[in-house]
Amino acid sequence: MNFTLHVWRQAGPQAQGKMVAYQVKDISPVSSFFEMLDVLNAQLVESGEEAIAYESDCLEGICGCCSLMINGKAHGPDRGTTTCQLHMRRFKDGDHITVEPWRAKAFPIIRDLVVDRSGFDRIMQAGGFVSVNTGGAPDGNAIPISMEEADTAMDAAQCIGCGACVASCKNASAMLFVAAKVSQFAHLIQGYPERRRRVLNMVEAMDREGFGNCTNQHECEAACPKEISVRFIAELNREYLTANLTSK
Repeated sequence: MNFTLHVWRQAGPQAQGKMVAYQVKDISPVSSFFEMLDVLNAQLVESGEEAIAYESDCLEGICGCCSLMINGKAHGPDRGTTTCQLHMRRFKDGDHITVEPWRAKAFPIIRDLVVDRSGFDRIMQAGGFVSVNTGGAPDGNAIPISMEEADTAMDAAQCIGCGACVASCKNASAMLFVAAKVSQFAHLIQGYPERRRRVLNMVEAMDREGFGNCTNQHECEAACPKEISVRFIAELNREYLTANLTSK
């Protein structure tokens, strides 16, 4: 398969970026998107050009590093799929493919397709943890929590922090990410002692990082590779309102 790639190139945070077209040929349809980019980078290095910078790690849809906008869609055309799980058979021979980084003020570009997502880290540092001493790991059946609550917590915990929700939202909102992290702990007894303080601190950190607000268009859910439900945003709003009322 042959493709024409239109890739965003930017030498650094302050440099002026531009789209550059590249030709890649004889790509196997079973190749992953990153294997195709590796072929392109090998061609660039052989010709004396700078390789395209991009992030990848686990290649199993877990780490969230593979953050690319492909033809205007976060992680590409497949729903519930990360970029590393995308294969070239999903495209047609001769297709033009546009590859861009996440575009959000809170995710400044470092180089080419790599952005700084440390804003998510600082939100987690503000409250996305349990600091109470829980002792050793108890038997699962001994924890007084219903299966329904446990399943809901696990649904929220699926979030891999890739930032697709931010990149797809017209407001660059991080509400789905924060909602998933807040809800993950809100449904577990280990998270109860810090429940109110957690949501206030994480929302404050989100606002401080410059992420936008939610206007309920649900693009975040559609783009999320783990298909995190927007119902967690409603839960975040309830948690935040309750925390504000009870902290007065």
